[in-house]
Amino acid sequence: MRQFKQGDLSSADIARLLRREGSDIADVLPVAKSILREVEAGKDLALRDLTRKLDRAVLSSLSVSEEEFERAEEGLSPRTKEAILDARTSLRAFHRPQVPHAVEVETRPGVKCRLLWRPVQRVGIYIPGGSAPLVSTVLMVGIPAVIAGCDDIVFCTPPNQDGGVTPEILFAVKSLGLKKVFKVGGAQAIAAMALGTESIPKVGKIFGPGNRYVTAMKSIVAQPPYNVAIDMLAGPSELLIIADETADPRWVAADLLSQAEHGTDSAVVLVASSEGLFAKVQKELDIQLTKLPRQAMAARSLENGFMLLVSDLQEALAFSNSYAPEHLILAVKDPDTLASGIVSAGSVFLGSLSSVVFGDYASGTNHTLPTGGLAVSFGGLTVRDFMKSMFFQSITPEGLAALSPTVKTLARAEQLEGHARAVEIREMSSD
Repeated sequence: MRQFKQGDLSSADIARLLRREGSDIADVLPVAKSILREVEAGKDLALRDLTRKLDRAVLSSLSVSEEEFERAEEGLSPRTKEAILDARTSLRAFHRPQVPHAVEVETRPGVKCRLLWRPVQRVGIYIPGGSAPLVSTVLMVGIPAVIAGCDDIVFCTPPNQDGGVTPEILFAVKSLGLKKVFKVGGAQAIAAMALGTESIPKVGKIFGPGNRYVTAMKSIVAQPPYNVAIDMLAGPSELLIIADETADPRWVAADLLSQAEHGTDSAVVLVASSEGLFAKVQKELDIQLTKLPRQAMAARSLENGFMLLVSDLQEALAFSNSYAPEHLILAVKDPDTLASGIVSAGSVFLGSLSSVVFGDYASGTNHTLPTGGLAVSFGGLTVRDFMKSMFFQSITPEGLAALSPTVKTLARAEQLEGHARAVEIREMSSD
């Protein structure tokens, strides 16, 4: 990993370190638009053709059958099923209390205002497959959707070359009481859920991570004329670790590698107040890297990452808040005190024992998080993301009399006489 000392860097140098090149999708937008046009024109037939070309799978049906669900469950080890169900328990416990409550206020006598929440009726969830089928994402996105009360929950995930779906993914879906899974991956899956096809219904909001083509397609369908809501435009995985002299270099290296193995464009950063820690961590990275099956991928990610030496933890905190990482580990002696100054991070892990991988799978928090610096203004996925707020109000004659002077005056200040007259007509009718 590259090493820098903050005191030696100019403001331009710092700006370059804060930039995430892997989040740029401009170059893949034309491909995504082409796929969208194909799906719009050919629907199911286009999806089958794209699956054959891109996933090398020939499908007789896009939908996962009940028999496939049963085979998946039978083929899994008891330990794997137990782990999925155990993670489900933690996630349910943390997400159930997130359901928002109604608000009712009488703003003045005769004027009652309410805020109520309704679930998005049909949502689409994309589950990446390929070299890393994200079983955990089924739980992370499916559980809040179920708790929110969404009527129809649709999953899309790429098939294997034999036309099947990863058994762990199917078991996880079934464990949530859901069963609508389609064997479609990549950008074409997002297009299908946004447009609707003969098999896949059009949804109101799309969730789930994916590669740059998936992200590009989500950005397209979120705009007119499609106007399908999305959770966020998630980029490559990110981890920033703030460490002091108490940090264990083995643990720090292991956490950096856990995110580096996601992809060559993952962003991993170590910010430390102890210069001696860098050499120890680098040595551990070299040792532990050789033990990873995805060694080449993780190595390239490390080359793009960096270590930053700061004068103290407050300087580390300031850099972290500017970087706004997806994941932030506080591998320091007193993490709780430092945490009080954090204003921009997706998910924060307090203390060296709190590895980022616990949040990835089973601590209970959601691993669907803002990347690319968006944690400055966005948070992680919650039950509320699967719901929408609605306002209600009722006006009695007493409320009409109280509000009319203010409303008429403001309407005429805006030169909207029709607004004022809508009030006056009611005043005359109530006399």
